[in-house]
Amino acid sequence: MIQSDNSPLIVNAVAGASISTVRRQQTLEVAIGGDWVLDAPVPPVEPVLTQIESDTALKSLIFSTTDLGRWDSMLVTEVVKLLDCANRSGVAVDKTTLPLPIQNLLALAAAVPERIDAHRQQQSVSWHEAVHSAWVGAVRESRAMLLFVGEMALSTLATVRGQAHFRREDLWLYVQECGPSALPIVTLISLLVGLILAFVGAVQLSLFGAQIYIANLVSLGMTREMGGLMTAIIMSGRTGAAYAAQLGTMHVNSEIDALRTMNLDPMAFLVLPRMLALILIMPLLCLYADLMGIIGGGLVTVNFFDVSLTEYVDRTASAVKMKDFTIGFVKCGVFGILIALSGCMRGMQCGRSASAVGEAGTSAVVTAIVFIVVADSVMTIICNRLGI
Repeated sequence: MIQSDNSPLIVNAVAGASISTVRRQQTLEVAIGGDWVLDAPVPPVEPVLTQIESDTALKSLIFSTTDLGRWDSMLVTEVVKLLDCANRSGVAVDKTTLPLPIQNLLALAAAVPERIDAHRQQQSVSWHEAVHSAWVGAVRESRAMLLFVGEMALSTLATVRGQAHFRREDLWLYVQECGPSALPIVTLISLLVGLILAFVGAVQLSLFGAQIYIANLVSLGMTREMGGLMTAIIMSGRTGAAYAAQLGTMHVNSEIDALRTMNLDPMAFLVLPRMLALILIMPLLCLYADLMGIIGGGLVTVNFFDVSLTEYVDRTASAVKMKDFTIGFVKCGVFGILIALSGCMRGMQCGRSASAVGEAGTSAVVTAIVFIVVADSVMTIICNRLGI
């Protein structure tokens, strides 16, 4: 739509705000008046955009803000639309006709242009680059873990000497959180693992009429291996991730920095009670899981495979020795150290954003499970070689 020279056109107006255009030869003057604020009704600028795009003879665009009242980012947003439309149509814009604050805001917005390739792109890497990156990452992780273990050892030594601030109340609180509070999930999982072991063993043993040995299979499997392993996996997802999230959130909120400012060692004040609680409670949870697994296996054996309760208990007592309990006990103690180490280390390494807290929790669980499986494999091989 082309206006005749010096003939004003009120494009749109609402209470408190208006926008109009006046064609002066090859120049279009856009007059903006009234209040242009977010909580006030403002007229649409689309008719002006259409006029700029359809007027092929238009060469320049100026503004008139004589009647402009209050304004905020709403006006700046609409002005940017007009500028973009004029730029696409090849129309020159005289920004000096705008109020100086708006000119400054437009200059600030244009100072940092939007990155076209701001999203992350997948880049193909060669196999030797991937191997090199993996090696560098492994070295970095190993160094960070050694550093954390060293700091933990120094903090433990300072606590023993009475040179660090250690709260026993926190220790018992963490024992409560990772011990009795975890019993329901440990009970459920251990019972189900005992049921599964009994059913799996019964499939083959029943072929030879040896259902009585289901008790041996379940009791030895739970005490030597599955009780501690399943308890460790449960605690890595429950307590290890919680430790990482708690410490990571404190890091985001600068609470750990505040402790250092008050000359309190975060390792002794925050990390040591958590690690001690988990290391102390894990063997006890392992014994409880062993008992629940044996009970679960007994439910299957007694009810489905013609074995009396007395026979099941007798076979279990004769099959399980003290060394079997000791092996599971020691394994679970090692697992407790690894879970606490992974959770606390990832929490202390957390970044300062909300997403970093989630990444720390995920990394703590993955790290703990990898350590648990590797440590369990090594200890099983050692026990086999030693004949125990």
